[in-house]
Amino acid sequence: MKNETLYKYILSIADNSLILGQRLGELCGHGPSLETDIACTNIALDLLGQVRSYYQYAAKLAGDGRTEDDIAMLRNEREYLNVLLLEQPNTDFAYIMARQFLFDVYHVLFLQELQKSHDVTLSAIANKAIKEASYHQRFSSDWVKRLGDGTEESHKKMQTAINDLWVYTDEFFHLTEIDKIMVEKSIGVDVLKFKDQYYNRVNKILEQVTLIIPESNYFLKGGKEGIHTEHMGYLLTELQYMQRTYPKMSW
Repeated sequence: MKNETLYKYILSIADNSLILGQRLGELCGHGPSLETDIACTNIALDLLGQVRSYYQYAAKLAGDGRTEDDIAMLRNEREYLNVLLLEQPNTDFAYIMARQFLFDVYHVLFLQELQKSHDVTLSAIANKAIKEASYHQRFSSDWVKRLGDGTEESHKKMQTAINDLWVYTDEFFHLTEIDKIMVEKSIGVDVLKFKDQYYNRVNKILEQVTLIIPESNYFLKGGKEGIHTEHMGYLLTELQYMQRTYPKMSW
């Protein structure tokens, strides 16, 4: 395939939004209130809208007849390149908001840099997506504050969620070989440039509501290179069911 490196780089961006969108989609009808339920569903739709733009570009690069649907629905587990954080299950609402918050802060910073890409298509997608991502960040930040500074029970649940999910955050800043090539070509984002900014922003929010910042020298990674947790297989079973059962369906 021509431009295979760029193709895989696009997947590494898009798969994050696809998998998180799928997780949020699982919540439809199960939110703690109608307004929050609708908000989470709309965020899922925003993410899937971004995904379509990325996958349409990837399909064009592939040039072998694959469609956006094929790329989204018909890959094997090891071919998905999302970070491990986003495939973690919807344990409770605190987990859902903590996971969303930890990604949203990263996503805004990432899209700010992707707008500078020498690839005009990626730059255009980032320019459009950052408006939605900024809203997502406000929404999840507000919920982290609300739960962290709420009742004793809500504070405890949010602290537990942050403690458990913290070990996945460093993977955002793991540069794969594909990442390095794209950075060298001024197409990809050097995520290490805003690593300190990311943790400063996250820590500032957590400290406002007396949530303790976890101290950990051990982090988990592997998703960006196709090595996933046990949750990914179950997620893909639901995500891919219709497409594999009724081939050639479209979104």
